[in-house]
Amino acid sequence: MGLVYADIELINGGDLEMVRRHMMDQDEVKKMTVHFLVDSGAYNLCINEVIQEQLQFPIVEKRKAQLANGSIEEYDVVSNVEVRFKNRSTTCRAFVLPGDTEPLFGAIPMEDMDLVIHPQRQELLVNPEHPYFAQMTLKGIRHSTFGKFGKTNNDL
Repeated sequence: MGLVYADIELINGGDLEMVRRHMMDQDEVKKMTVHFLVDSGAYNLCINEVIQEQLQFPIVEKRKAQLANGSIEEYDVVSNVEVRFKNRSTTCRAFVLPGDTEPLFGAIPMEDMDLVIHPQRQELLVNPEHPYFAQMTLKGIRHSTFGKFGKTNNDL
């Protein structure tokens, strides 16, 4: 499988709240379309400092993260990032990578938006099993439950 990229819209969620409160006009909302590397091996959304400067997301904390090479670095984390792709959206936090580092679209926003990677087409898609709305599993499905002494409930 090669690299998968997708154009994803990012919107300042704080601005959207200001519009809802009639404190800002819709045309003032900071937003942009970003060309992301879709990386199911990355957990989170990762933007860079250039995107952060333009969209002005609030920095809420600093967190350490381990990179693919094993090194551990500290990054700013921003909140209230509205993410939109086709008929899906979510709001999440994002790590801010230095400079104009390539932004990453990780597994958590992908799962929350019910998106899948099509490896042959090298494309990010809305889950074809749920084309009209995002659907999630809220808990794991158990195939068997165990009672005392390792027996299944059916054996008790």
